[in-house]
Amino acid sequence: MAEPTKTAKLTIGEQAFDLPIHSPTAGPDVIDIRKLYGQAGVFTYDPGFTSTASCDSTITFIDGEKGELLHRGYPIDQLASKSHYLEVCFLLLYGYLPKAEELETFEGTITRHTMIHEQMVNFFRGFRRDAHPMAIMVGVVGAMAAFYHDSTDISDPRQREIASHRLIAKMPTIAAWAYKYSIGQPFVYPRNDLDYAANFLHMCFSVPAEEYVVDPILSRAMDRIFTLHADHEQNASTSTVRLASSSGANPFACIAAGIACLWGPAHGGANQACLEMLKQIGSPENIPEYIARAKDKNDPFRLMGFGHRVYKNFDPRAKVMKQSADEVLDLMGIENNPILATAKALEEAALKDEYFTEKKLFPNVDFYSGIILEAMGFPTSMFTPIFALSRTVGWVSQWKEMLNDPQNKIGRPRQLYLGETARDYVDIENR
Repeated sequence: MAEPTKTAKLTIGEQAFDLPIHSPTAGPDVIDIRKLYGQAGVFTYDPGFTSTASCDSTITFIDGEKGELLHRGYPIDQLASKSHYLEVCFLLLYGYLPKAEELETFEGTITRHTMIHEQMVNFFRGFRRDAHPMAIMVGVVGAMAAFYHDSTDISDPRQREIASHRLIAKMPTIAAWAYKYSIGQPFVYPRNDLDYAANFLHMCFSVPAEEYVVDPILSRAMDRIFTLHADHEQNASTSTVRLASSSGANPFACIAAGIACLWGPAHGGANQACLEMLKQIGSPENIPEYIARAKDKNDPFRLMGFGHRVYKNFDPRAKVMKQSADEVLDLMGIENNPILATAKALEEAALKDEYFTEKKLFPNVDFYSGIILEAMGFPTSMFTPIFALSRTVGWVSQWKEMLNDPQNKIGRPRQLYLGETARDYVDIENR
């Protein structure tokens, strides 16, 4: 980190303190308060850390006002249109776009790591059949530390590299097997002749009784879903991975922690919420009623999948995802699926309504990804596991960056204590 060239002055009573200001390559300046407690004896108060930079990073940058998402400086729409998921994985992990031979080697490495330890089959079968796939993923990914002892030493760069490759490679197998187990079908092993996205779809939808050929349109749409969810800066699950890793936990435990955080409906459940909303609407003729309800401040109903907490203008991932959604709907048809017909009609109605356009409540990536996954035949319970699969490379990249950071120290947030002050214990007979 470069030495700060500016300072901010904080005055507390009659004392003044100079705080260094760091200027990033993009985004607002950051006031460095690391020495504030030692110098002034005070903490800052920032619930949710919405105004606090917990780290410095070179991986992903978001400008919510501009609707900009950059991975290592490359705009997400260019990556999603011109690249593919494993190339983006390489970019996130190593910081640059690979040459052809580098990408070929990386893809071969990932492909050769897609199988999971055979004893882990028994681990899956220990869950109830109706277990949520996310519960299975949290358990199985955490249990990888019990099967892959040769990649848990975080002080060894080579072991960190092997663990990174294993997590990216095996997550589609774990997610697909969680799905297969939940519907009572036999596990399908990965195939080295298929690409990353096609292999995942094959493990999810093929059965031993007949041949299953992955449609390239569906494979491309799946690859885009992976790409558009690969990383999203210091969000809740990424911060969870970083916090867990700050204690020195093994990589599998850290990623399992990230999956557990993503499971929360306020984080990873947005596209599932979109589909549940579409089911509530029911059919296209009901849309005017629900749009009117969404405009009514006294009505609790809200349109899910429109607008975004971070992006105040538009979601830069949505344009590319809309293209894939249109392609998938053309392929699969929406005539016999009222949910997809409702989604298409709702999109058109909202984009024509001044209330939504003025407030910039445009369809976001979750709206379109939910439509695509529904059209492919995934139940809503699999939406968040697919999100976790996609985000694994982001978590791993952030984990690796943190371990290489000389400023790395165990996370220990402070608090504004509002409880009782010290008081004496009262014996039970005197209470």
